Amino acid sequence: MPAAVTVTADGTILLSVHVQPGARHPGVAGHHGDAIKVRVAAPPEAGRANREVCALIATALGARPADVVVVSGKSGRRKRLAIRSVPPARVVAWLAGLPA
Repeated sequence: MPAAVTVTADGTILLSVHVQPGARHPGVAGHHGDAIKVRVAAPPEAGRANREVCALIATALGARPADVVVVSGKSGRRKRLAIRSVPPARVVAWLAGLPA
C-alpha cells in the first residue's frame, strides 16, 4: 500500500493530500512526499478549496462527491480525505499511474 493511503477496519480509505489552492491548472499533479499533490482553482475561503478537492478526487476515482470528505486539515494545505465506496485496489492502481 502506498504511503499516502491507509485502509481502516471498516474499509474506508484515508488519503493524504497536499493542496495548492488558487492554481491556474487544476488537477492531480502527482506525488508530494508521502501525499498526493492536488491543485484546485478555488481560493482557500469558506471551504471552497476543500469542496473542490473532494470533487476532483471523487471524479478521478469514479466515486460520488459525497463519498469523499475531509477528515483532518480543513484549514491547512495538508489534508486527510476519507473515501468510501471505492475498492482499495482501484485507489492503488490510480496512484500507481500518477507521475512521481
